[in-house]
Amino acid sequence: MLTALGLDSVSESVYRAMLVHQQEGVVALGARLGLTEQQVRQALDTLSELALLRPSAERAGELRAVPPEVGMELLMARQQAELAAQQLRIESSRAAAAQLIAEFADLRPGAGHPGVEQLVGLDQIRDRLATLTRDVREEVMTFAPDGGQRPENIEAAKPLDLDLLGRGVRMRTVYLESVRNSPHTVEYLTWLTDRGGRVRTVSALPTRMIVVDCATAVIPTRSDDTAAGAVVLTGQGILTALCALFETVWAGAQPLGAAARLDEHGLTAQERATVALLAEGHTDEAIAKRLGVSPRTARRTATELMERLDARSRFQAGVRAAQAGWLNP
Repeated sequence: MLTALGLDSVSESVYRAMLVHQQEGVVALGARLGLTEQQVRQALDTLSELALLRPSAERAGELRAVPPEVGMELLMARQQAELAAQQLRIESSRAAAAQLIAEFADLRPGAGHPGVEQLVGLDQIRDRLATLTRDVREEVMTFAPDGGQRPENIEAAKPLDLDLLGRGVRMRTVYLESVRNSPHTVEYLTWLTDRGGRVRTVSALPTRMIVVDCATAVIPTRSDDTAAGAVVLTGQGILTALCALFETVWAGAQPLGAAARLDEHGLTAQERATVALLAEGHTDEAIAKRLGVSPRTARRTATELMERLDARSRFQAGVRAAQAGWLNP
């Protein structure tokens, strides 16, 4: 009956029996339910993991089943956290499909794939981007998930920015929220917006991506080494999906000059992303990479959120965040 909440039938039967017969041990529960001792112990492990059992305050070493109104709330909160995590994964599914195309092309470099052009190495990537920016007529849309930019890269980008904007090309770029902590990056982006470029920020991005005139997209083949290679995609179906992905992210992003927005729970976008990644079980290093911040910053943010939730573990933080409505998509 409770399988939809993540509780298997054997564990459910043990939980129900413990609610009625609190004093019975493993052997007595097994005899009552027709289960082996091993099955009962496995069920107890599952119930403990789901926080449906707690140590007895009266008898040391014994476990008691938590009341149903508490237990069911915990199970539903866990499901809510998993659904929220799934929603985050769905948001990046289109980009993941493009990444799969890139990896497939990388595995079969000798085969021809309509709408897929493979680039190997930084020189090929730069040459192809130079061609695309020379031929662009209407708009360049970019996901920039690298966080703060290096000063030398900023100086190299400015002439190209001026050329595109001078030709009337629209430029829309989505950066990570973490760029707001990089003074020279903020100075550059302010310079860019003053000249007609449009910049917004979000807490996390699915991949690096450049889309030119909604007709050509460039995506790296490896997220951990964007200089290793890339694919140029021109297929109508995938471009429609990638443009829709960009528009969705852009609509939910925050303009650079706007003050940081807090949601109804007093969380910033970066804090919301952090607590969702915590609920998924990511490490501080993985969270830092996803959000474009240092591992130290990710660790501090995670610790502060766990303190606000009064949680002693990341799993407990995820459950309590779901109960508080922090993880609602």
